[in-house]
Amino acid sequence: MSTLTDLGLPGALPDRDRVALRRWLLASIIAVFFAVAVGGITRLTESGLSITEWKPVSGALPPSSDAAWAAELEKFKQIPQASTTHAGITLAQFKWIYWWEWFHRNVARTVGLVFAIPYLVFLVQGRIPRGLRVRLAALPFLTLGQGALGWYMVQSGLIERISVSAYRLTAHLALALGILAVAVWTYSELRERSAAEQHEGIHTSPRWRAALLSAATLLGITVLSGGFVAGLRGGKVFNEFPLMGGQVVPPGYATLTPWWSNAFENPAAAQFHHRILALTVTALVLVLAWRAREAALPQSVRRAVMAFAAVITVQLALGITTLLLAVPIPLGVMHQFTGVLALTAALVATQRASA
Repeated sequence: MSTLTDLGLPGALPDRDRVALRRWLLASIIAVFFAVAVGGITRLTESGLSITEWKPVSGALPPSSDAAWAAELEKFKQIPQASTTHAGITLAQFKWIYWWEWFHRNVARTVGLVFAIPYLVFLVQGRIPRGLRVRLAALPFLTLGQGALGWYMVQSGLIERISVSAYRLTAHLALALGILAVAVWTYSELRERSAAEQHEGIHTSPRWRAALLSAATLLGITVLSGGFVAGLRGGKVFNEFPLMGGQVVPPGYATLTPWWSNAFENPAAAQFHHRILALTVTALVLVLAWRAREAALPQSVRRAVMAFAAVITVQLALGITTLLLAVPIPLGVMHQFTGVLALTAALVATQRASA
């Protein structure tokens, strides 16, 4: 368990610095949420391959003339997706998908600046505790890596495929969740405990800490399994619940070899696994919330567990609705957004139990 003293200052972190760091981290968390939501829109509108080059600096500016737009469209028409998913695309239609991908990339650039500039300012001012310098330095560097990984993902859909690799898409999501986890955990860690909490005299037992960590880990796996569902367009098959094709285990579940590849390359299997994981983690969190009502827990932990249960219940209901309606774009984006929100709630609950 860490305290503010453990984070590297002789005594408690000055309140002015603690508040400033928390404001920066909150802004960073909001920026990541926004980037994830825009990324979801980009994927669901099939816009992610509309920009076929990676220009980290000059790419921040859009085409500025009719000739430049025509050149971008011509580049797009050279990739397989242009003659399949976007067959017969007009310049006006191309601009629509281009703007989404351009916006997504610029949101990502903005997230990097939100992480990097305040970090450097706080570091120069000596306001970052010694024990947090390396951890917080990881945020701008991981965001830079996220940009490179995003381009690596896009490359997979430019030559032989009509969509990006589900493996690379899920890796892109995983790194975004890793960045979010660092920011959320540190933000919660820097929370000032109220006088009532300090005199409460109740500590979270190791069993509760282990249970919440297990629930958070299982939820993280569930969210990543959703990345494979998205990458394989698995939400477009078996749009029914609770059965799939009239069966518990869907038809075509294990058609690929080797057998393990079904989980990552078979849309039916990916959706089935995502369902099982979602139902399991929701049941686990609801049991924890039920037991938390009477358990000897600090009030802050109990409230965090209840919030976790509320968000994950909404997420399950939203996921089922999204599936039954064959993934309309608004619901698909909301489902992805709420999944990240549920993971945030899980991290907060786990950190508070560890404090």
